[in-house]
Amino acid sequence: MKKIGLLFGQENGFPQAFIDRVNDKQVDGITAEAISIDKVIQGTPSGYAVILDRISQDVPFYRTWLKQAALDGAAVINNPFWWSADDKFVNNELAHRTGVKVPKTALIPSRDLPLNTTDQSFRNLVYPFNWDAIFEHIGFPAYMKPYNGGGWKHVYKIHDREEFFAQHARTGQLVMMLQEEIKYESYYRCYCIGGRYVRVIPYDPYQPENQRYLTEDSGDSTLLNTIADQVARLNQYLGYDFNSVEIAIRNGVPYVIDFWNPAPETNEKVIGTENFEWVVETAAIYAIQRAQQQTEGTDNLTWGNFLQQAVHGQQTAIVPGAKKAAAKKPTAISPAKPPKDTMALKEPKEEKETPAKKTTVKKTAKKKEEK
Repeated sequence: MKKIGLLFGQENGFPQAFIDRVNDKQVDGITAEAISIDKVIQGTPSGYAVILDRISQDVPFYRTWLKQAALDGAAVINNPFWWSADDKFVNNELAHRTGVKVPKTALIPSRDLPLNTTDQSFRNLVYPFNWDAIFEHIGFPAYMKPYNGGGWKHVYKIHDREEFFAQHARTGQLVMMLQEEIKYESYYRCYCIGGRYVRVIPYDPYQPENQRYLTEDSGDSTLLNTIADQVARLNQYLGYDFNSVEIAIRNGVPYVIDFWNPAPETNEKVIGTENFEWVVETAAIYAIQRAQQQTEGTDNLTWGNFLQQAVHGQQTAIVPGAKKAAAKKPTAISPAKPPKDTMALKEPKEEKETPAKKTTVKKTAKKKEEK
């Protein structure tokens, strides 16, 4: 019997819904459960074929346990080794290599000294920083945000240099980014599972939390399929199995604002019933796929195209669309149509992959400013 384990924290709703959905499918030889850890001894396998990780970003103990489980053959969703190495600033750099547009971004040192450091620890850092060059490159208004944070914590809209220094003084030991503002006509939050299944959702980040996920959109099918394609390419390139991506549309062109959310929101009251159903169903089917493909004692992790190229000594050209031909084509699922559960659940062959399907979401777009 192959077990699919769910590792989670304070969230309610999705964990049990996911476990029940996998078990309700009654796939021979596969079962799902909440993970229970009572000891961690080196060399002792976890006992799970697949692990869906929803909490290790906040619990270092879990992250190390997941790495050991992966070394013993568990297919961990998402790859804990890459998740440990990645951050938002690195993501922006890597996005260039898929031909996706991103805002101009600069990395900002922490305002306060990190623990266990002194001024002497930063003898390689020029002080004061060349702020004039940074401000000229990014422009104002701009957004200052943590380089590896999630949600809307410590995100500031900056109108001029004086406001920048005032807000930066409040960030303590956080390493920040300064990012170009993208004034947009429409905005989307997209869930991507398995590097292929994409849910494009109209999104208004300025609404109250439980009203941000919209039900209608004015984007045409060409734009929505372009978004789905870019979201799939990004996740395949970075190697994320379960992630969300935020995209702003400026003058008809998608700009990726945030794509480092490997434990995205799954609260039904926040994302809405139809989106919740899509996430539960798609995650369950994908986890079953991974369990069927898992081979005990081998590497069953997803390694992104970026890392695979590095291992094989390939250079990645920064050319728009450079990796598009090698990527699996996405399936953009319309709101009421999660992936069909055929019980075959096998990854399709490359030559039979189909282009993104049309989405059916509709809404009147409103001009907003990127967070």
